[in-house]
Amino acid sequence: MLYVNEKISIPRSEITFTFARSPGPGGQNVNKVNSKAVLRWPVQETQALPYQIKQRFIAKYTNRITGEGIFVMSSHRYRDQPRNVNDCLEKLKRLILAVVDAPKPRKKTKPSAGAKRRRLEGKKRRSATKKLRGRVGLD
Repeated sequence: MLYVNEKISIPRSEITFTFARSPGPGGQNVNKVNSKAVLRWPVQETQALPYQIKQRFIAKYTNRITGEGIFVMSSHRYRDQPRNVNDCLEKLKRLILAVVDAPKPRKKTKPSAGAKRRRLEGKKRRSATKKLRGRVGLD
């Protein structure tokens, strides 16, 4: 069971791992050991996430979700499989926590009168500077 917070936990039976050769450090060991962990989680079908959180997760990480609705992530930070598996689980936990809270809606604001005045004064100064760069007349 992957515990995300007190309300969200994902059964480990939903998460599958495959292993591949890692591009990371390890010398000749890299050529012999499959230490890279690839996590696969069917996010579309899971019942572990509430509907709203699932929709935010899918919207935010759509580039990591396959056409079949499977979330894919890998880790090759460490030289051994168990640490890379734990790293994948920690990454997944952080990604879910990032979408747990709904984003606050933006409040529309208008620039203050002083801000408008300063902006126009800056534009006038810039305009005056550029007018001085014009051609000199033959008066």
